[in-house]
Amino acid sequence: MGFTKTIKNIWSVEDLRKRIGITLLLVIIYRFGCYVVLPGINPDELLALKNFTADGLMQLLDMFSGGAFSQASIFALGIMPYITASIVIQLLGMVLPAFQKMQREGESGRMKLNQYTRYLTVLILLLQGPAYLMNLKYQVQAAGGHVEMGFWTVAFMTIVLAAGSMFIMWLGERIDQKGVGNGISFIILIGIIARLPEAFIQEFTGRLMNSQGGGLVLFLVEIIILLAVIAGAVLLVQGTRKVPVQYAKRVVGNKQYGGARQYIPLKVNAAGVMPIIFAQAIMFIPVTLVGFSTNHTGFFGALTDMYGFWYNLIYFIMIVAFTYFYTAITVRPAQMAEDMKRNNGFIPGIKPGKPTVDYLDSIMSRITLPGSIFLGIVAILPAIAHICGLNRNFASFFGGTSLLILVGVVLDTLRIIEGHLLMRHYDGLMKDGRIKGRTTGSGAF
Repeated sequence: MGFTKTIKNIWSVEDLRKRIGITLLLVIIYRFGCYVVLPGINPDELLALKNFTADGLMQLLDMFSGGAFSQASIFALGIMPYITASIVIQLLGMVLPAFQKMQREGESGRMKLNQYTRYLTVLILLLQGPAYLMNLKYQVQAAGGHVEMGFWTVAFMTIVLAAGSMFIMWLGERIDQKGVGNGISFIILIGIIARLPEAFIQEFTGRLMNSQGGGLVLFLVEIIILLAVIAGAVLLVQGTRKVPVQYAKRVVGNKQYGGARQYIPLKVNAAGVMPIIFAQAIMFIPVTLVGFSTNHTGFFGALTDMYGFWYNLIYFIMIVAFTYFYTAITVRPAQMAEDMKRNNGFIPGIKPGKPTVDYLDSIMSRITLPGSIFLGIVAILPAIAHICGLNRNFASFFGGTSLLILVGVVLDTLRIIEGHLLMRHYDGLMKDGRIKGRTTGSGAF
């Protein structure tokens, strides 16, 4: 009954109804484009390419493109070049004074950084386009097919691929302005969800055809475990440690300012999914090196087994290390302490200045440790699930980047919808409190 009432409340808000409708329309356009194959490519010859994108970093790229990467679609490069450019610009903002100045300039600085991000995205697309096409040619020839890849053909298809990715960026910006939620993150979410029905059906069919019996019971156990993992991911996304900040009283004329106590929410997982993405990129290097070698044994050979012990152990350690690294460059206790001092604020019992910096730094170190360990466990859960007998596609939803992005974006979108309802004096989506989105938890990017 409560769910039905919530749907009626959402439908009764005209602005929210229009935004949801526009979002669905743009998503349909995006999904339609994922099935438009590049000109001159025979879709029947893409089996080898689909097998090539079944594991590792290629699976991540295929997931972010909604399956367009393995289908040689005009959207094959997806939104990943834009994400890469955004990460580079973000890192430059931490080390270059010119970019730091733009970050402090407010809306005008943000527009400049967005423009630089677009330019860098185009440059990355022009580099990735020919590389993708050469790999496509190799995979099609390995399957016994033929595709012409002359200079002008590559140049033409590169322009098509770049235009496709820029069009996806445009769709994301339209969702930001006229739809619901963060457009880029929502497009990634749709790509992940698009793979879920097929994976679900494959796992369900496989369990029913199990000759040993009890397949349906095992499938129900898998669903229960998946729900438990999702609940843990929600806690990881929303988890914060609140630090009290007391503001001193100031009297200006006849008015009194300050004197109130507020809280700084420090995230348990401030790095989001970036440690997983960095670790996956580095772990893909041994796979590439072994691919050029005839000797697939030894230490590097062991690192090519995505479900092996050594691969997942090193993968786990790297995620913990990258979590600390990314948290250190994104969360700045010195800047927090300076902002508090500038606004006459202080942490009760802690002196302003360096003691405050040391106190915030110690808290971040303590809460980052369990967050990094849990993030590492979530990252290797798909491998554990596959070793336990789950279908490879279905196992990928038990953790990793896909699960964290799915949880983070869904919570963020629900928080925005709830904000529209509360602003118009309707009941929220939950009775036991406000939904915490990525503004208080962990972002997808």
